[in-house]
Amino acid sequence: MSHQTLFEAYFQELHAKAQQGDAREESFYPALAKMLEAVANATGRTHVRLTTLPKPTDAGNPDFRLWNGKDRIVGYVEAKNPTEERLDAVENSGQLIRYRSTFPNLILTNFFEFRLYRNGERIQTVLAARPWSHRQGRPAHPPA
Repeated sequence: MSHQTLFEAYFQELHAKAQQGDAREESFYPALAKMLEAVANATGRTHVRLTTLPKPTDAGNPDFRLWNGKDRIVGYVEAKNPTEERLDAVENSGQLIRYRSTFPNLILTNFFEFRLYRNGERIQTVLAARPWSHRQGRPAHPPA
């Protein structure tokens, strides 16, 4: 599956869930989990395993935990509702400051924008689609 096809399928799944009209943040977790696993496989990381809603840690309870498939945690993902457009505010919330200071590899996402933090610092941001388009029922690619 090409990367384009992978993300088209992801956005279609998000759209279908949103169209039901009663979805909560957690309703979108299966689509994100499936996409993260597909990306891991497509990039040769077939050993990576994902746990949705893992057991809490001392620092809190991120929504996803990524394992190396054996004995080591390789990262965490904190997801916010797809309608959340203010990731800057979330990034500076007490919860995210605690997560960023505790987890060396962390992704913050609203299912459309993905922010990667290494050792507390944001090192990369990817805007895969505009969240406002999602609310209108049309996941759209970001501006060129």
